Amino acid sequence: MPHPALRLGVNIDHVATVRNARGGATPDPVRAARLAEEAGADGITAHLREDRRHIADADIEGLMGALRVPLNFEMAATDEMQAIALRHRPHAVCLVPERREERTTEGGLDVAGDAARLADFIAPLRDAGCRVSLFIAADRDQIGAAHRVGAEVVELHTGAYCDAHAEGRTGDRDAELARITEMAMVADGLGLEVHAGHGLTYDTVAPVAALPEVRELNIGHFLIGEAIFRGLGPAIAEMRRRMDAARG
Repeated sequence: MPHPALRLGVNIDHVATVRNARGGATPDPVRAARLAEEAGADGITAHLREDRRHIADADIEGLMGALRVPLNFEMAATDEMQAIALRHRPHAVCLVPERREERTTEGGLDVAGDAARLADFIAPLRDAGCRVSLFIAADRDQIGAAHRVGAEVVELHTGAYCDAHAEGRTGDRDAELARITEMAMVADGLGLEVHAGHGLTYDTVAPVAALPEVRELNIGHFLIGEAIFRGLGPAIAEMRRRMDAARG
């Protein structure tokens, strides 16, 4: 049996990072999102952080008005962000942990340790028609908690796998991939849709893309960096090619 189609979500946060480093209006994340659409992205991811270090409120407004593909709105589980999500009602909301001092999201959400609050937080988002995803470690307890609190999707954190590959720690890389593989099956068995992302590159994407339970990969920083050298459209098209080859 062929594997289900694998979607590619392109995260455009770091187009905004470059814009904000200089100030002004360029480069425009909304323009980048439209180019990503044209290059074959199945969705666009944007993380509106509490400190607005890259994506700004106006960017979310612009993306909601401009996109033909779904917007995956990444956010912390705060009252402020919930109100913004309920105002815009994006296709998907992905809850992520957030600390002001971190450069990027460093780990998964502790769903098991905050289950009661997250269940209450998720309910109005689902009622508003948003597909709710939780960004979590590939951990059985976290997956079980995600199912109990009412999430429809889990996005498994691939950062440790990618870091081990980059650092040449083959044993750790293989162990992390085995953990992701097993936990994707566990999540799928509970009826959760399985996504994966964080740190994926051309060199690391194939083993994750090949997992039949994984339905979507969200990739950003690497593609924006690669776009400097080959252009955003070709960078995305090459990632799409590698994903499809692994899936096939």
